[in-house]
Amino acid sequence: MNDGKPKEACGVVAVYAPGQEVAKTIYYALYALQHRGEESAGIAVSEGDTMVVFKDMGLVGQVFDEYRLKSLTGGLGIGHVRYSTTGSSSWENAQPIHRDSGTLEVALGHNGNLVNTMDLLSKLAPRRRAASTDSDLIAEMIVNSGKPTVEEGILDTLPRLKGAFTLVMMDHERVYGCRDPHGLRPLVIGSLSSGGYVMASETCALDAIGAVLVREVEPGELVTIDAQGIHSHRFAAATPALCVFEYVYFARADSVLYGKSVHKTRYQMGRRLWEESPAVADLVMPVPDSGRGAAAGYAAASGIPYGDALFRSPYVGRTFIQPTQAIRQQGIRTKLNPMAQMIEGKTLVVVDDSIVRGNSMRQIVRMLRDAGAKGVHVRVSSPPVQWPCFYGIDIASRDELIAANTSVDEIRQHIEADSLGYLSLEGMLASTELASDKFCTACFSSEYPIAIPDDVKVTKNMLEAQI
Repeated sequence: MNDGKPKEACGVVAVYAPGQEVAKTIYYALYALQHRGEESAGIAVSEGDTMVVFKDMGLVGQVFDEYRLKSLTGGLGIGHVRYSTTGSSSWENAQPIHRDSGTLEVALGHNGNLVNTMDLLSKLAPRRRAASTDSDLIAEMIVNSGKPTVEEGILDTLPRLKGAFTLVMMDHERVYGCRDPHGLRPLVIGSLSSGGYVMASETCALDAIGAVLVREVEPGELVTIDAQGIHSHRFAAATPALCVFEYVYFARADSVLYGKSVHKTRYQMGRRLWEESPAVADLVMPVPDSGRGAAAGYAAASGIPYGDALFRSPYVGRTFIQPTQAIRQQGIRTKLNPMAQMIEGKTLVVVDDSIVRGNSMRQIVRMLRDAGAKGVHVRVSSPPVQWPCFYGIDIASRDELIAANTSVDEIRQHIEADSLGYLSLEGMLASTELASDKFCTACFSSEYPIAIPDDVKVTKNMLEAQI
C-alpha cells in the first residue's frame, strides 16, 4: 500500500481540434490530472492516415519534453496517466493501448477496472499478449469485432463489459469517450476557445487548457466527436453510482463533480465532522493536501484556529511508488515536516480524509508529539474503510484495511492518538447535497453496485500468467 491512502484511479484525456497540434493541449491536461496516476504517461495522435503513440514510465514531465511533443503531430488524440490496478506497472501496460487488426485501428485509455476480465479473455482467440491489462482486452475486442468501423466495434464491445470503465478512444478521424452504466469514474466534455472539443476525467483539466465545461458524459453513454460535432449513443441504461471517494480524496479540490465543488463538499464534510465528533483543542490542522478542505470546515464550525502545521515538500513523489515499506516510511518523513513553532505546547486536531492501514497516521502522530504537541486528536472526514474496491482502486484484500477487523478505539491505540473520530456514512453523503443513491459506497458499506465474481478477488495480476 501507499502512504495511507487508497491508490488512485487513472486520468484520461481526448482532444478533437482539426488543424491544430493537440499534443501540447493533451500534455497540459494530463499535467492537471497527474494526481490520478504517477506510474506512466502516454499520448496518441493522428494526422488522418497515420496514428502515433508514445508512452513511458514516469511522470508527465519526465516522459514528455518539447522535442517529443513536436514529433507528435495531428489534430486529434488521447492521453493517459496510469496507476496500475489490473496488470503490473510496466512499459507494456502503460497507455494509451494501440491495436490494429488490419481492418480496424484504435488507441484507447482506460480509467477503472473490469470484473469480468477472465470471462472476456476466455472468449478471445488464444495468443501471446504483450500487455496484461483489461484495457488491452477491450482494445482487442474492438478491433476484432468484425464490424466495419471502429465506432460500431466500440458499440458492439461496450455492452459486454462489466465493472468500471471510463474510456477515451480514437481512430484516424474521431475521438470517443464513454462511461460504464454506473458512471463509477468521471468524464466531462469541454469546448476549446480555439475550436474543437476535449474530454477529460476532471474539470480541472479543462481549466488548465482554457476549455469551457459543456457537460458530463452520462453513465451508459458513448460520445463520438468528429467533423460534424458531438454525437451521443446510449449503449446501456444509466444507474448512476459515482465513486464517493472522488469527493473524499481522488478528485482535485478545484474540480466539479455532479455540478458540485469538490472543495466545498470537503469543507462541508469537515463541518459535519465537528458536529459528530467535537474535540477541545488549540489548533486544527490538516494532513496535506486533501485534508485541507475538511480541516477548514472543522475549524470554522468549531471556532478553533486553523493552521497548516505540516509542511509538505512539493519535490517528493507520492510514497506508494517506492518499492519497500522502509523507503515508503522514510518518504513520509521526507515529504511531511512538522513546524514545531506552531505545534509546541498545543493540543491539536489533525484532520485527514481517510485511514487505510494506519501506519502513516501513526508516524504523523509521533512526529507531532516529537515536535512538542501536548495532545493529538485525529479526525477523519470519511467513514472507516472496511471493504476492498474492485472498480479501479488498488485495495486488494480486507487484510490490508485496519478498520476491517479492528474497532475504532483499537485503531486509536495503534496510531497513538488521544482520540479518534470518523465521519458517519450518512454525514459524508449528506455533505455532497446530492441523493445518496447516486454514489458507490462499497468500500465503506460493502454494498457493491456490480456483483464481484470470485476470480476477481485476485484482481491486479490475474492476467500475468495469461500473456
